[in-house]
Amino acid sequence: MEIASEIEKLQKLKQDGAISEQEFEQAKKKLLEKQPTVWDDLNQKASNVSKDVNTWSMLIHLTQFCGYIIPLAGLVVPIILWQMKKNESEIIDRHGKIVTNWIISGLIYSFVSFLLVFLVIGIPMLIAIGVMAIVFPIVGGIKANNGEVWSYPLSIKFFK
Repeated sequence: MEIASEIEKLQKLKQDGAISEQEFEQAKKKLLEKQPTVWDDLNQKASNVSKDVNTWSMLIHLTQFCGYIIPLAGLVVPIILWQMKKNESEIIDRHGKIVTNWIISGLIYSFVSFLLVFLVIGIPMLIAIGVMAIVFPIVGGIKANNGEVWSYPLSIKFFK
């Protein structure tokens, strides 16, 4: 209530004739402009929370690339991150479901394509799945960082 007491002092000075109405209004305006409002504080906190949520969502998408460094890590790390953070935000939970659906779908598509390699059609299918395994996490990560939710195309919805 520091600002309220300052305005009261200004009001008293104006009533006593020490300052004019114009000086009172200018001083009051300066006091009010200096002080952050409750909304400023809330907007700042909301911005920090949304940045944190966007960052975790992006990481869930991009950690699929861990599999290129450590075998099977690209399957496990995104799911572990999702399980750790899903209770903190509905958005993180949604991104985790999207990524997990894609991981399971990708495994199914890869298995079927591998079986079809003997019929030659499996080779282009494996190439297409490899391209999607690179492009989809990048697009999903960028969109997640921007606060958007993007469902991977061709993904089977195991988790809704």
